[in-house]
This record gives sequence, C-alpha cells and structure tokens, in this order.
Amino acid sequence: MHIRLATESDVPTILSLIHALAVYEREPDAVQLGESELRRDGFGPQPLFECLIADDEGEAAGFALYFPIYSTWRGPSIHLEDLFVQPSHRGRGIGKALLERVAAISIERGCGRLQWDVLDWNTPAIDFYRSRGAVMLESWRIMRVTGAALARLAKSSPPGT
Repeated sequence: MHIRLATESDVPTILSLIHALAVYEREPDAVQLGESELRRDGFGPQPLFECLIADDEGEAAGFALYFPIYSTWRGPSIHLEDLFVQPSHRGRGIGKALLERVAAISIERGCGRLQWDVLDWNTPAIDFYRSRGAVMLESWRIMRVTGAALARLAKSSPPGT
C-alpha cells in the first residue's frame, strides 16, 4: 500500500471514489460535482482542497480529501471532508494510514487541530476515530444552508458588504 498526493490525472479516480462513498453513506444520487469542477477546485491556480490516494495492489483503495480552515481559538487547522476506503480493501490499515498522513500534514503546517464530521449511524467509523484519539463534540451541531435557501440568504445582504 502506498499513500500519495493526488494529481490532476487522478480526477476520474477521485470522482469514482466520491461516488462509492455516496453509496456507502446511503446518498447515491447526492453527488453534484463532475470532473471539471474537481479539476478547477483542486488543481487550478488557487486549489480549494487537497486529496490523498491510497494505492493498494495497483488499485485506488481509498482517499482522504481535506482543506485548510481557520480557528479563531487555535489558528490554522485542517478539515477532513472525506475519508473512505473501498469495502474490498478494508481491514488492511488503509484508513488508519490515510488519517495518520492527514494528521502529519496538519502538524507539518502548524495546525492547531484536525477536525471532521461523521454520520451518527456510522458506528464503525465512530469507533475507529475514537480508537485513534478523536473526541466527539456532542454539544455541537452542524448548520448548513444550500440551494434556494442559500440564494435567499445571500439576497438579504446589502451589496458591497
């Protein structure tokens, strides 16, 4: 198994892994991005994310997609958007290796924290993360605005502010 930073030529593989993750997370039709958006957002002049690929026996076994955020309490941080290992490659330490590499990148960049979200029903992931030292923040809730609600919210902002 080999962990490497994804390149633009990996975009089809990344998209395939994203679709596999969506199926695992019971949202098979939720992916709205295509290859062109991934190329633009991850490999353009101002990348919005980075991605690690785990190669196992010549196959893309999993990925970790992450991006920088900023904590007003701790400074630079990393948000791990997705960590996924194909079911046929689980139990080989690939998820652990991906998570450890993202943690190492966080330290290398002087980050005060590494954070991510996990679905409440995904007990295998929760158990795995806890075994790696992660703490679930029970008192925090994720707030999200998308689609038409996002457009309505944006309209309430005066121009130029």
